[in-house]
Amino acid sequence: MALRDFEKAHKIIDRALAFDPTALAVLEMNSKLAIREKGDFSVAEKAFEAVKSAPLNDEQKIRVATARTGVFLLERKYQEGLQQAESISDDKLASFPDGLWSKYYYIGFARRALHDEPGAREAFQKAKSVAEEGVRRSPNFEDAHIQLAKVLAYLGEREEAVAEAQRAAELLPESKDAYDGPEVMVGVAEIYTVLGNNDRAIQILDGLLSRPSSITVQSLKVNPIWDPLHADPAFQKLCEEKQK
Repeated sequence: MALRDFEKAHKIIDRALAFDPTALAVLEMNSKLAIREKGDFSVAEKAFEAVKSAPLNDEQKIRVATARTGVFLLERKYQEGLQQAESISDDKLASFPDGLWSKYYYIGFARRALHDEPGAREAFQKAKSVAEEGVRRSPNFEDAHIQLAKVLAYLGEREEAVAEAQRAAELLPESKDAYDGPEVMVGVAEIYTVLGNNDRAIQILDGLLSRPSSITVQSLKVNPIWDPLHADPAFQKLCEEKQK
């Protein structure tokens, strides 16, 4: 999938689903493949239906609920995404710090999209506290810095957001990890997009589209995080060129 060899990716996923049609990791990968390749959410919707009747432990239930929230937001069903995120209790997320951060980040994103700026800011502040604790606990973990950078960007703390993003990129450069390194840069591009630095965001996305990464033209079109770039002629040109 990172190589955008979708035909081979489909074949491998089909083999895995033949072994276990309700395997969460495979269903998640299959859903991401459909979205990245074609902007198709129907595969994800079918996956959520499939796991409703599957026996899940608490961790799996949280994983599914968080994923459900994320897909709602990708579909721009912000009210549904907000309700889903708020339905997950903090107590259940206590053992999953990333889950707690995701909950409040998603709530902030949804409320911002629904033009509830005070509610969005309150949620982002909670996500910031979780992210700061993550950085204190694991100062050399790149994801912790990216999480903190994202909420700082939404809170308007520009210099701090950029510093955290740069720290994440330093901790896991693509020269060190050609698979997860690009994912860090996806996060960096998101941060520059939120901060309104279109030129830098588009420059990063251009590079990611030119080498293995999770970024595709379809994902740039459907994910609302990139909406601020859509009217930019440079972004439109990038999508046209990479679509060919």
